[in-house]
Amino acid sequence: MSGTEHWLLPEGIEELLPPRAARLERLRRRLLDMFQGWGYELVIPPMIEFLDSLLTGSGHDLALQTFKLIDPASGRLLGIRADMTPQAARIDAHALQREGVVRLCYLGTVVRTQADGLGGTRSPMQLGAELFGHGGTESDLEIIDLMLETLRLIGVEQVHLDLGHVGIYRALAAEAALEPVAETEFFGLLQRKALPEIRQWLAATSLPATVRQRLGALAELHGGPEVLERARSLLAGAPAAVAEALDALAGVAAAVQQCWPDIPIHFDLGELRGYAYQTGIVFAAFVPGTGREIARGGRYDSIGQIFGRARPATGFSTDLRTLIALVPDHDGGERRRRILAPAGSDPSLRARIRALREAGHVVVQALGGGGDPPHDALLEAGPDGWRLRDLD
Repeated sequence: MSGTEHWLLPEGIEELLPPRAARLERLRRRLLDMFQGWGYELVIPPMIEFLDSLLTGSGHDLALQTFKLIDPASGRLLGIRADMTPQAARIDAHALQREGVVRLCYLGTVVRTQADGLGGTRSPMQLGAELFGHGGTESDLEIIDLMLETLRLIGVEQVHLDLGHVGIYRALAAEAALEPVAETEFFGLLQRKALPEIRQWLAATSLPATVRQRLGALAELHGGPEVLERARSLLAGAPAAVAEALDALAGVAAAVQQCWPDIPIHFDLGELRGYAYQTGIVFAAFVPGTGREIARGGRYDSIGQIFGRARPATGFSTDLRTLIALVPDHDGGERRRRILAPAGSDPSLRARIRALREAGHVVVQALGGGGDPPHDALLEAGPDGWRLRDLD
C-alpha cells in the first residue's frame, strides 16, 4: 500500500471537517431542543447489538444493509446499527415499559453496507422521532407535522409531501390470496410501476377479473387529491380495510394542508416503502432536484411484538448530513471574538483567560515559535493587570 492510500476512507464513508462539523453541531442542538419542546425524550442506543435484536421486525432490506461480526465475548452474531428505529422500539417495549403514549427521539451515526444511491453516504447521521402507544391518525399527523417543522427549522425550501398507505396493498394481496413467491414477484413489478409487465403478469393468473383489476389499478393511482376519488371508484368492492385506509389518508391530507397550505401533497397508493414492517400510512418529503426522499416515515404497529409489547407506533427519520448539504450556511454561526494570550502559568493570567472564556470569547494561548492562529485581539500585561488590545 502506498503512502497516500493510508489516508483513504472507504467508499461512502466521510468525515466532517471545520466549519461543517461546527454547523452540524449547532443544528443538532437546535433540533434536539425543538424535539424536547414537543415532548420527545432523547435516547442514545448502542452502536452495536446482538443481530437478532437489531433486525427484529425490520425485514430483509435492513438485514442486507447491516454489517455483521462475531462477538468474541459471547460467540454470538452482532450487527452494527443501520437504522435506529428498531432500537427505539426495543427501548420502548423492553427498557422503559411505560404505559400510555411514549415519545422518543434520537440522533446518531448509522453505518450501512450500501449507499442509498449513486454517490450517497454509507454513514448517515440519522435524526428521528418515534411515538409509541397511540393508534389513531392524530399521532400520524403529529409525526408528519414534526418532520415538516424539522425541515423548516433547518431552512429546507420547496418541500413536497408524498402520502401512501400500505394497508391498501395488504388488503388487496390478502383478497387475492397470493402465494409468497407470487406476491414477491408482483411486489417488485409494482415498485417499478412496470405497467406492461404488471398487466401481463396478472393476465397469466387465475384470479377473478375484479381482483386482477383492483391489483392492476394500484400502479396508476398516483397524483394529486383527485387520486383518492379515483381510488374509491377503481377499488370499489374491495375489502373494507381499503375504504378505511382511503378515509385515513383523506383525513391526514386535509389536516396537513390546513397546517401547511404551501406544501404540495402527492398521493401514491402503490408506493410501499418499508412494506416489510410498515402497517399503515407512509410518507416522505422531497425537494426538487434531489431525486430521492430527504425524510421518510410511517406507521409500524407490530414491530415491538418480539419484545413482548406490540404497541402501536409511528415515526420518521432523516439524514442530517443530507439536509445541511441542501441549505447554504448563511450566518456561519455566532461570531466569537478570538483572543491570543501569551504563554505562561501566572495565576492572574490564568484567571483572566478563564474569565474571558466564560464570557464567550475564544482564547488561545501562544505556544512559542510562531504559528499562532488568526485572532482579533491580544491579551497583554499592563500597569493595572491584564488588558485586551484590539487589532485593526
